[in-house]
Amino acid sequence: MRSRAMVVNLIGSTTTKAGLHIEAELDSNTYETGIEVSDEELAAIHIKKDKFHGDWNYTISPNT
Repeated sequence: MRSRAMVVNLIGSTTTKAGLHIEAELDSNTYETGIEVSDEELAAIHIKKDKFHGDWNYTISPNT
């Protein structure tokens, strides 16, 4: 890819036969690096891995 904008446009143009439509925009903000998440914090996140490539495809549900 030649630029981040090109990648965002490629992602944003994704559709499926089932009607999925993606909206994407480039976030040019800067963020602090080096923030660590404890094992306890990570364990508290409700993550359900998909049967197909669960390492890439998953659902994060809100805490109740």
